[in-house]
Amino acid sequence: MDHLDELEAQSIYILREAFARLKKLALLWSLGKDSNVMIWLARKAFFGRVPFPALHVDTGKKFPEMYAFRDRFGKEWDLDLKIEPCPPIDAVDPTLPPAARSAARKTEGLKWALTKYGFDGLIAGIRRDEEATRAKERVFSPRGLEGGWDVRDQPPEFWDQFNASPPPGAHLRIHPILHWTEADIWAYTKRENIPIIPLYLSKDGKRYRSLGDQDITNPVASTASSIDEILTELDGTKVPERAGRALDHETEDAFERLRVAGYL
Repeated sequence: MDHLDELEAQSIYILREAFARLKKLALLWSLGKDSNVMIWLARKAFFGRVPFPALHVDTGKKFPEMYAFRDRFGKEWDLDLKIEPCPPIDAVDPTLPPAARSAARKTEGLKWALTKYGFDGLIAGIRRDEEATRAKERVFSPRGLEGGWDVRDQPPEFWDQFNASPPPGAHLRIHPILHWTEADIWAYTKRENIPIIPLYLSKDGKRYRSLGDQDITNPVASTASSIDEILTELDGTKVPERAGRALDHETEDAFERLRVAGYL
């Protein structure tokens, strides 16, 4: 197998392990490149159909292109799509800096969805290379009763032996693409011909490397107008993937505070 085959096989193993060992799963669909690859992998793992809901925790502030993508491919991929709204900004921690406070709405919206549906496992498309706090994650990551994450108490994972038992009354986060890189995502997207949102491609000298809410996400300078050009650009850039996310430019501990509280 080549590198992409190995990544795919490991991710499919993780998805099948989660499905076999947890009672009520959902796949968190953020509509971006990573979660689209994750849905593609789930369809491969389960013979063409995702056997658990795709959950979009919706801030109401995504780009129009993202909503159009969701509406089209939610149907084309035959997803059991559940769309859950986030609370207003006044409902979240006022001590957080502005972008982090806006992002925290997703944490509260996710808590509402967990209470509503009673999921014991949430499949999320995070990667270790994305951000320093995420590098501390496990593939099967236990969450507390309020969705919180104890970064100092993570289970060991040796030889693909995972602790798939959620704490009583709580849930696990499952990360099937934790071991992938941004370049891996794009190379696999190209190989598999996975649909992408046009915002990832350059227009007027700018493109988005990471997509979030319109008010806290900005494009980066780029001339890459195809996946091949994106891969070439990534090979030579030192600009972080989340350089366009306002959240990542706020106080040093803002992102970790969100993650500990249950943010994706």
